[in-house]
Amino acid sequence: MIIAGSRIGTKTFVIAEIGINHNGDVGIAKELIFAAKNAGCDAVKFQKRTIDIVYTPEELAAPRESPFGKTNGDLKRGLELSSEAYREIDLYCRELGIIWFASPWDESSVGFLEEFNVPCYKIAAASLTDAGLLNRIKSTGKPVLMSVGMSELSEIDKAVDIIGKENLLLFYCKSLYPATPEKLDLNVIKALAKRYGVPIGYSGHEQDTIISATAVALGAVAVERHLTLDRGMWGSDHKASINPAEMKELIENIRLVEQVLGDGVVSCLPEEVPVKNKLRRVNSL
Repeated sequence: MIIAGSRIGTKTFVIAEIGINHNGDVGIAKELIFAAKNAGCDAVKFQKRTIDIVYTPEELAAPRESPFGKTNGDLKRGLELSSEAYREIDLYCRELGIIWFASPWDESSVGFLEEFNVPCYKIAAASLTDAGLLNRIKSTGKPVLMSVGMSELSEIDKAVDIIGKENLLLFYCKSLYPATPEKLDLNVIKALAKRYGVPIGYSGHEQDTIISATAVALGAVAVERHLTLDRGMWGSDHKASINPAEMKELIENIRLVEQVLGDGVVSCLPEEVPVKNKLRRVNSL
């Protein structure tokens, strides 16, 4: 799979999930993009919703206090970036040389993102059972990254049947915010790879940098982590995110894991020969 010139599988593809951690502010979004690039991420990802399609009038009218107002609708509309903001983001990412794309939550949002010619699409775990959305994304002909969080195998099977296995990357995750280690079961990465025969990534919501690197050791070819400027910021996703320094540490850990995995060939290294000659007392084989 190739995304905007990056071949997935040559090295772990690292995505900084900005999501809604920009808090509706394009300035914060650009700070997060810069932090992702500086940490060594390959891409940043946003979430795109058409508010009046994704949410019912009753959901939007429900009381909910936020910096944007007193209803859930005030909050959802306040967090949604405008077309002008996305144009600014698109230009900024081009200037920095980092890939950007998004998870569309409805078919109209796919059309919106197509205007920017995004290189791929991410299907959020919450959207895995939305056949209309899956078919609309498939119709673009672009690579698909699909999260399987909170899903049964039967649901994943049906979603994979719709999308097809060509240019598909499944992301294993647990939809817990934050996720605790005992709930993660990273061996599912190997089970998914065996069942579907497609590349597997890992989307983490834990509050450390070791678990995601362990996912790479188990075969994950891509890692996605929520990025925040500060976990203490207002907003629902910040507490399940890592900060810029932690993102940099995570990528360093991933590159170290890639280095130590090697090629799996058993051999005596040339550097081991002097040690072998010194320490082996008997060689009667």
